Amino acid sequence: MSTEVIMPQMGESIFEGTITKWLKKPGDAVQKDEPLFEISTDKVDAEIPSPVAGVLTEIRFSEGDVVEVNTVVAVISEAGAAVSKAPMSSAQAPVQKPAQAPSPAVQQPVQNSAPPQVAQVPPTGRLRSSPLARRIAKEHGIDIRRVAGTGHANRITKEDVLRAASSTAAQSPVQKSAAPQVAAERAPDLATLPTEPVPLTRMRAIIAERMVESVRVSPHVYSVYKIDMTRIARLREQHKAAFEQRHGVKLTYMPFIAAAAVAALRRFPIVNASLETTSQGLAIRYHQNIHLGIAVALDWGLIVPVIREAERRSFAEITRMIADLALRARTKKLSPDEVGGSTFTLTNAGAFGGEYGMPIINQPESAILAVGGLRKEPAVLTDAEGNDSIAIRSMQYFCLGFDHRLIDGADGGKFMQEFKKQLESWSQEIL
Repeated sequence: MSTEVIMPQMGESIFEGTITKWLKKPGDAVQKDEPLFEISTDKVDAEIPSPVAGVLTEIRFSEGDVVEVNTVVAVISEAGAAVSKAPMSSAQAPVQKPAQAPSPAVQQPVQNSAPPQVAQVPPTGRLRSSPLARRIAKEHGIDIRRVAGTGHANRITKEDVLRAASSTAAQSPVQKSAAPQVAAERAPDLATLPTEPVPLTRMRAIIAERMVESVRVSPHVYSVYKIDMTRIARLREQHKAAFEQRHGVKLTYMPFIAAAAVAALRRFPIVNASLETTSQGLAIRYHQNIHLGIAVALDWGLIVPVIREAERRSFAEITRMIADLALRARTKKLSPDEVGGSTFTLTNAGAFGGEYGMPIINQPESAILAVGGLRKEPAVLTDAEGNDSIAIRSMQYFCLGFDHRLIDGADGGKFMQEFKKQLESWSQEIL
């Protein structure tokens, strides 16, 4: 008896998916719910589990193929069934070369003096690799940037890392001591960059399309505020150990920022609203709930999971949900209903050292808040009697980007003043 594996519908508005990687090959045994292949859709990247236990006997689509939902992509049969040859992916297709002897398919022993194989770095500057590949690389002390990817679009797979680990282990002790591993990051060798244009991944193409559309549709206006986060820094330091013990999650700055944004959005619902086209023209859509998007940077792009009905969540709930959504976004465990439908988005421009960023609105929202880097710096303080003094304070920039068709500068300023007030005079319950 055989079971057909179909391309699942990852949400009501999703009609197709791109197969980005097969995790099994024809002839492999699979267990029920074991990851079988990875897909990318308009909303989410995900690992698709096997519906049954058995042997993968047929793969009908290659890595990189775009497949309509409910289409059969593979067949799983009982042990002993005939196995079909897998289709060849575009990344594996033979390249036409001038008349010369083809390279053998079996890997030949590598001379110890040969330089290590280096991964081709895409123009984005990010290497595409699976979370499992990165974990294995870390366990074996392998610099994943020095591993050549053989997956679709040069994606680094588990097998690539294991080969690199085996190659490293095969080196003599003398050679290892002669070339110790360097802890400092090294820039990629420019000679290894692709010489031909590299097609965008599906996620990158969707991001590109939506960013251009957002800039075309919405006249962006920005308001930048520097906020004193000293009170928040002290509260976090005071409560972080007890908070983690009680709730099982680390206390970071983002939950404070998210809760303050929600409080400000409740005061100024126009910032949480959006524009839509009706038969009478543009109209304002006020949202009854605050669905807070949290932008998460991935090795292969960007995704915005959503905290639904954030105005009803406690501080502890918001903290747990931010950590959980970010983790599952990076491990491709999000469901489609956890992505999309946000009414306001937070994005962390300071995660990589930036003081502040000027974000592009996540359509169809009307505003987005970029979080800058936290810095200790001297600041002038004025007491109740009007006396000035200088003290070291924890300061942070925040940049509100908003659609001027709907939100005027005064509305944006009032929102930011309330947001600032929430953070500088924090009074919400933490534990």
